[in-house]
Amino acid sequence: MDDIVLEIKHLSKAFAKNKVLDGINLTVKKGSVVGLMGENGAGKSTMMKCLFGIYAKDEGQISLENRPINFKNPKEALESGVAMVHQELNQCLDRTVADNLFLGRYPTKAGVVDEARMLTESNKLFASLNMNVNPRTIMRTMSVSQRQMVEIAKAVSYDAKIIVLDEPTSSLTEREVSKLFSIVNDLKAKGVSFVYISHKMDEIFQICDEIAVLRDGKMILTKPTKETDMNELIAAMVGRSLDKRFPDVDNVPGEDFLEVRKLTTKFDPVIEDISFTVRKGEIFGLYGLVGAGRSELLESLFGIRTIASGEIVVGGKKLRFRNSKDAMEHSFALVTEERKLNGMFGKDTIKFNTVITNLESYKTFGILSNHKMQEAAEREIKVMHTKCVSADELISSLSGGNQQKVIIGKWLERQPDVFLMDEPTRGIDVGAKYEIYQLIINMAKQGKTIIVVSSEMPEILGITNRIAVMSNHKLAGIVNTKETDQEALLRLSAKYL
Repeated sequence: MDDIVLEIKHLSKAFAKNKVLDGINLTVKKGSVVGLMGENGAGKSTMMKCLFGIYAKDEGQISLENRPINFKNPKEALESGVAMVHQELNQCLDRTVADNLFLGRYPTKAGVVDEARMLTESNKLFASLNMNVNPRTIMRTMSVSQRQMVEIAKAVSYDAKIIVLDEPTSSLTEREVSKLFSIVNDLKAKGVSFVYISHKMDEIFQICDEIAVLRDGKMILTKPTKETDMNELIAAMVGRSLDKRFPDVDNVPGEDFLEVRKLTTKFDPVIEDISFTVRKGEIFGLYGLVGAGRSELLESLFGIRTIASGEIVVGGKKLRFRNSKDAMEHSFALVTEERKLNGMFGKDTIKFNTVITNLESYKTFGILSNHKMQEAAEREIKVMHTKCVSADELISSLSGGNQQKVIIGKWLERQPDVFLMDEPTRGIDVGAKYEIYQLIINMAKQGKTIIVVSSEMPEILGITNRIAVMSNHKLAGIVNTKETDQEALLRLSAKYL
């Protein structure tokens, strides 16, 4: 028993009539990594929030180093050595890195915040983790991946006995993932334990000592990593065998529809001289390292970023969008990378988030019809197989993958001709990913022109017809998916570095 850091027994939690956790048992040993897997809505995040004091459990017992615990809030958890790095970062973006590290526990000297000590301790922390981060940097100026690494460093700074990592690599480059794994292994050697929540099978087998699988609020499987395989995990997660990771890409692209000619943006980071053509009914992939300019390109096409020169031609007609409203009126849609920050209204309902981009369609005699909006929300819940109690549920109460389904559903209501999708399956489980892949392929079969950004190499190779590779804000090349491989994509992504 001495080597057990965390023990969860018979944990249950319900929201209204919806039982999210049902008699969960889990044990985490000292200096080990337990991978926690399950479809979106299986109860992974709820389970960790009960541990962390965000939710009050209904039944069961949680013990830390053989002592029963019942944290009332995250501050208590952190001070007791339990830290959690959330998938959706919640940081003070207009403050410095050091401010974010010491938020809620500022060191003082003679009653005044001791900024010199903050900087010294921040530098010492980053040096110990072999991270090159300036503590004076304003968080807003950093990439998502850099901010995620800061959050991981913050968890370490609490001298945590156990750290929960919720989809920690969803925005990291391959080099940063290797760096994270190196940090995890170093901390393991010092006796720190981890619960590692991820949908990425390859990572789970690479970093975890044990794997636990949740399905519909029940613990289905707990095994040492060496004693299981990918097929067993998928079957445990989805309740059935998933023979293929990707559906057949059997859409047949038609004539040229969207043409980008020598596109250059005005403000930093500038993307330069981008030219390509996408056909009607084509799934066109955008690959590149994080920071290569993929998101900036999508934002330029959607009217969010100012274009300095170049042209966008749709159906033979030259267009220049002044803003995203212009783009929407010309039948463009954009699924953003950071759903919490700019993809949804977190404090409102599924219904509100489904209808918000298409309000004119739900009016009767100029007045919004609640009946039409309800119908629309229920239609998209059914189409997207969204797990929820009702359309009036807050979108923030859904798992990340189900939130993403609502976001895609709101755009489907507009029936766009051009669908721009930035990391559409980020933080989504293997079963839900398959559903979204099928949706993308079916939209292409209906003649939609689709541009998909993905950091996952197997995904970009598994669901596209062609792939454009970005390198340092330039277009490095375009390849036919069936005629390329991972090595070729990596070579192109390093072309202008």
